[in-house]
This record gives sequence, structure tokens and C-alpha cells, in this order.
Amino acid sequence: MADWITPDWPAPPNVKAAATLRTGGVSQGAFSSLNLGSHVGDEPAAVVENRRLLGAALELPADPAWLNQVHGINVVDANSSNVDGGPHDQDNPASAEGATPAAPPTADASVARGAGAVCVVMTADCLPVLFCDRDGMRVGAAHAGWRGLAGGVLGATIKALDVPPSRLMAWLGPAIEQDAFEVGGEVHEAFLKLAADNAAAFKANARGRWQADLYQLARNELTRLGVTAVYGGGFKCFADSERFFSYRRESRTGRMATLVWLER
Repeated sequence: MADWITPDWPAPPNVKAAATLRTGGVSQGAFSSLNLGSHVGDEPAAVVENRRLLGAALELPADPAWLNQVHGINVVDANSSNVDGGPHDQDNPASAEGATPAAPPTADASVARGAGAVCVVMTADCLPVLFCDRDGMRVGAAHAGWRGLAGGVLGATIKALDVPPSRLMAWLGPAIEQDAFEVGGEVHEAFLKLAADNAAAFKANARGRWQADLYQLARNELTRLGVTAVYGGGFKCFADSERFFSYRRESRTGRMATLVWLER
């Protein structure tokens, strides 16, 4: 049976959400065991079965609106997205290569304005961010690695939700921890150009590079955007190999899913 984390946020009762763990599936080897990514080299039949197990365990109202994630800021409507299960996120910039006309939409976030659709993003270090409004009418999910955060994916998702930011809450799901997320000077500079307070989200290391805190960067951005009700965070995908996939730890690995939907 699929395993997952239930977000610890005060969402309305009809807002349902989950972040999967790497356990509870049928994949083998590097993808053991609940790999939900169909574009990472796993056996296609195993991915299909893992997705079936997930849908049954969570009692999803529809197939998740899988995305072809490319670390951009495009947002789609989950109610009208292609959910045929084609290739999608590999948690690296090359993940869109090989996409066909039947593939899911190329985007890094989706929103739903009513019941009947499941927003989902896939990660293996990057930060998944869920949104809902306080009235339980709209939800969204964003894939926020450093490129997406710097590019504005959270702001684009909030705009697509079309709800005053003060009426939104956000949950930060499993992502790589600061101690394991080394980046170069160009990443540090990109975030300092966005806002001076982002400096506190970086620690210089002995190699002349930087350790970046995705959670702090996301919280800073959400605050600037007017979302003050922010929950979650504190996960360690790199260190916790028993529960999480991590691309930085093992480049050949599976993908977890973070989902949100509205119950009828």
C-alpha cells in the first residue's frame, strides 16, 4: 500500500492533500519502491501499478493531472490537463526531452477551481508547495526548485488561483535540506538580486560555494507575495534515504508526488 505524509496545515475539511514517501510500491532497485515518475528509467508497468496503488489508497476523485516539469513558471488548469500518464518530471532541466504530442502539458504548477481534479507535482529534492484558499474553493500545487523560485513560479501560481494572497495558505513539502544543497555563486547572486533578505538563506562553505535553504527562500517569497499562513518544511530528503528519493544523493532514482484536491 502506498505510503504518504498528510500535510499539517489548517485547511478546510474538503481540502485533501498528501505527499508520498518512497515506500509502499512495487518498483525495484534504484526506484524502490513507490516511484511515480514514468520518465526516470523505471519499468513502465511498475509505474502504472504504483500510480494505481496511490489512487486507490488516497481514494482520488480522478487521475492526477501529471505535468511535464521543466523548472519553469507555467501554470495550467488541472481540470482540463492531459492526464494520460506520459513522460514528465525528472527533477532536472532535461526532463522535457522526448516529449510527444500525447505527453502531459509542460508546466511546473497547476490549479483547480473546483472538485473533480487533482493537482500534483513530482520531486526528488526540489520543493513542492501546496496552496488552498480559506474557503476551500481553490487549490494549487507548484514545483519550486531554485530555478522555479527565482523565476517566479509561486507568484504565477498565486495569480492563477485568482484569490487575494491574504486568503491563501501554503504548505511546504519534502525537499532537500540546506546542509546538502550546495549551489554556485550564480544562484546566490540571482536570489540577492530578487531581495536582500534572501542572504540569510545562504551559508558559505569551505569550497567557496553556498549552502542554500529552499524552505527559507520559499518563505521569503511567499511573504513578499502576501501569503503569511505558511506551514510545513523541515524535511530532509537527502539525509532520510529510508523515506525519500533524492536526485542529489542518487541521480538514478525515483520521484515522489505531492498532491492536493477538493472533495465533493
